[in-house]
Amino acid sequence: MVFLTRFLGYAAKEIKQAPRKYLRRGFLDSFTLQVKAGTGGCGLPKYGGIGGRGGNIYVVGTEGASLIGLKKYKDKKISGENGGNSLARGLIGAPGKDLEIPVPRGVTVYDANNAVIGEVDQDNSKLLVASGGIGGCETTGFSGQKGQHRKIVLDLKLIADVALVGFPNAGKSTMLKTFSNAKPKVADYPFTTVKPHLGTVTYDDLRQITIADLPGLIEGAHINIGMGHKFLKHLDRTKLLVFVVDIQGFRLSVRHSFRNCLETVVLLNKELELYKPDLLNMHSILIINKMDTPDADKKFKEIESSLHDLPSILDKMPEEMRPDVPLHFNEIITASLKSNNPDEINKIKERIRINLDKQAEEEFEKQQGTTMTKIETDLYEKIKRHNTRVAPTLV
Repeated sequence: MVFLTRFLGYAAKEIKQAPRKYLRRGFLDSFTLQVKAGTGGCGLPKYGGIGGRGGNIYVVGTEGASLIGLKKYKDKKISGENGGNSLARGLIGAPGKDLEIPVPRGVTVYDANNAVIGEVDQDNSKLLVASGGIGGCETTGFSGQKGQHRKIVLDLKLIADVALVGFPNAGKSTMLKTFSNAKPKVADYPFTTVKPHLGTVTYDDLRQITIADLPGLIEGAHINIGMGHKFLKHLDRTKLLVFVVDIQGFRLSVRHSFRNCLETVVLLNKELELYKPDLLNMHSILIINKMDTPDADKKFKEIESSLHDLPSILDKMPEEMRPDVPLHFNEIITASLKSNNPDEINKIKERIRINLDKQAEEEFEKQQGTTMTKIETDLYEKIKRHNTRVAPTLV
């Protein structure tokens, strides 16, 4: 039996909205380009001369680059240099100069059929997106061949260690501003954050961790309601999910249902599952925020055991809200982020670091399997001991 609810009603139709003005101003995470590699030069039949190869087109990971910088190519074609012709005084034509398009790290390149061409995850890494035509030779009748001409889509997914996930006005931007050098807009109304913000947390031993503050989700984000896919995709390349929820619950507007704290956690679980189930396998921390508000302690005690064992309470939730795979949080932490309490801040920073180290350790062991040599094992254990000594501790 299927019950028609507001939640399922949203799911009946995918919403496609034009980019809003505030999204066009300062952040761009997808851009389409027309690229045409250079044509090969003509050969010289009389002497068997070979024309030069046409110039290739690459996208190159570049520090400080952004997709906004490519707006100058909108409605234009990016063309590579043609190869030189074969001449009597130079039988091998000069190759066309390759063209490099600077892009930020974290870009995935798709063709017109939405097939992945490749990814650029490191600075200075190069990805060939259009091949230059071969120069004229005997095989081609000494005619230079045209270079590859195609439409490509550059899709940026932020690369961060930690992603902050939650409904609007839960305190994610306050947390980022308190913990790092970032300066996101903070105010007491939903959707204060309208574009992702990256901040860097620096520890006493100079270790740095990047945190991404994503705009708040709403019910139906998995089918692109609200800011939907535009920002959910940025979770793909993070290592740790930090869920931030309001102990008092959430209500987007008078037209929407009120959700208590426990329901918001379950709904976030459901939204991530419907968007990409693999996200539920990631390490995660739950932060219950605004514990300085009235009756906060009482409300937390009522739901604390349920938060530690989500499967036990799913039967009490409406069927359309129940996730198939409940989240299991590594940590559940209560906080009043707005109060800027140093003890709370240090505790959360420490737990984030410890859980990131745990994730890295599991990933390392998974990759290495049983192939580690004794030298590698000894070095690995030495690094672990060193990290334990310099990790921040609470006093």
